[in-house]
Amino acid sequence: METSWEEVAPGVLRVRLPGWDETVGAIAGADGVLMVDAGPARATAAGLAGQLRALLGAPVTRVAITHPHFDHILGLAAFPSAEAYGAAGLGAHLAGGGREALVADAARHGADERAAAADAPALTRVWHEVDGRLAVELGAGRRAVLTDLGAAHSPHDLAVLVRGGDGAPPVVFCGDLVEESGEPQAGPDAAPARWPAALDRLLALGGPDARYVPGHGAVVDAAFVLAQREALARRFDASS
Repeated sequence: METSWEEVAPGVLRVRLPGWDETVGAIAGADGVLMVDAGPARATAAGLAGQLRALLGAPVTRVAITHPHFDHILGLAAFPSAEAYGAAGLGAHLAGGGREALVADAARHGADERAAAADAPALTRVWHEVDGRLAVELGAGRRAVLTDLGAAHSPHDLAVLVRGGDGAPPVVFCGDLVEESGEPQAGPDAAPARWPAALDRLLALGGPDARYVPGHGAVVDAAFVLAQREALARRFDASS
């Protein structure tokens, strides 16, 4: 797997994976790496973890999942001992048929169904669920702020904010609440009427100067997120 990590801010990286162009992020801590999303498969995530150890000199010790779609979560199987974070209700969602739905969705999108079925049981684990906001101390003065944005693109959307440091602007990992490389996708589990309000909360979290890392596509600014918010409001006839 050939990937090229992009430094969004000092100690904050992201990569766009081949295939579905999904983002995986990484935030360096004092003794470990917080990965943001885990990609579509155990094998993919294990390869990324090896690259991050070489780049940042530390293992992946925490993983934050921005939303429960196969291309962002199934790679969590590569990290059985890592602390896993997700939006409130994510554990119950996965236990109540969500894992099986992920496998079926992976197969529909051309992923290896047998590999997906092998990875999905690892999602039954202890989850640190975020209800509102949760500050995760990473050491060396670095903190990630995880925010539950409710149902919008998915039933359980989470954003991750980290201060850039060294004068760099903040960085917000948006998951698929923001997409740059194509039209935002609203599948059967989306709550389209709530999406614009979720983007309002995302913009309040990051502010006007942040760098916003979408679930798919290039890093964008607050003006792009606001324009996408207005387009979604028109598309879904959502006034707020």
